[in-house]
Amino acid sequence: MAGRPLRGGRVRRAAGALGTVGCLCLGAAGCAESGAATGGAPAGDPVTVLHGAADALVAAGSAKARTSMEMASGGTRVTIRGEGVYDFRERTGRLKVLLPQDPAGQEVRRPITELLAPGALYMKNRGAGVPADKWVRVDTGTLSDGNLVTGGATDPLVAAEVLRGTRTATFVERTEVAGTAVRHYRGTADLAAAAREASEGNRGPLGAAAKGFATGDVPFDVYLDDEGRIRKIRHRFSFVNGSQERPVAVASTTLLFGFGAPARVRLPAAGDIYAGRIAEE
Repeated sequence: MAGRPLRGGRVRRAAGALGTVGCLCLGAAGCAESGAATGGAPAGDPVTVLHGAADALVAAGSAKARTSMEMASGGTRVTIRGEGVYDFRERTGRLKVLLPQDPAGQEVRRPITELLAPGALYMKNRGAGVPADKWVRVDTGTLSDGNLVTGGATDPLVAAEVLRGTRTATFVERTEVAGTAVRHYRGTADLAAAAREASEGNRGPLGAAAKGFATGDVPFDVYLDDEGRIRKIRHRFSFVNGSQERPVAVASTTLLFGFGAPARVRLPAAGDIYAGRIAEE
């Protein structure tokens, strides 16, 4: 079942370019800015360090998260933001996703509550025709982007596991993110390689993204704290959707903080899930 289109011609065309489950795509602005460089390069090969970044998050257990996704299409840019918590061991999370405003400054829709789980994305306040007390469930294994952009927020663990496919990386500087000392790395990851090295639950989504995007190469900037945990990561994705002749550019940013915060997520019961069909266009 298609979601309610965004009001305003230009925003509607931009959001429509993604064309997957109402595509909530948005901007990577708004996460904490970096400070000035404070030291030299750390020991260790950058590629090797980044291959293990996801493991450091699993060891940390859980964290609070802020997300931002920006999409540019046809000269129009739309931004969607999210905030919530994520459990890296259980691979579950809860986000409140805020959609962009229309050109007149009116809110397009109520915030959408999203639950992230292995193989599934649940959304409440999904769109027109869905009862207010029902959830929409999307099988992420069927999405050509591997759910890296469909929900308007990248699953934090999937974002980290993209780094398992790091091909090239360089240390940029020592700096700060939200007051925490970090090491900034910049590089490029290969999605097909990431899929081969990812945890079992994320091999399918990353493999789908490797086939569905315009290119399997993903440029990134990532900031690690002294324990090797990701504090901020920004990916730049590119893909061709439907009849689009030019690739759609998407920048996804995830900011992690408050490690160890409670992140209990209760998934909807079968009777609470909307039975209508949600199709990827």
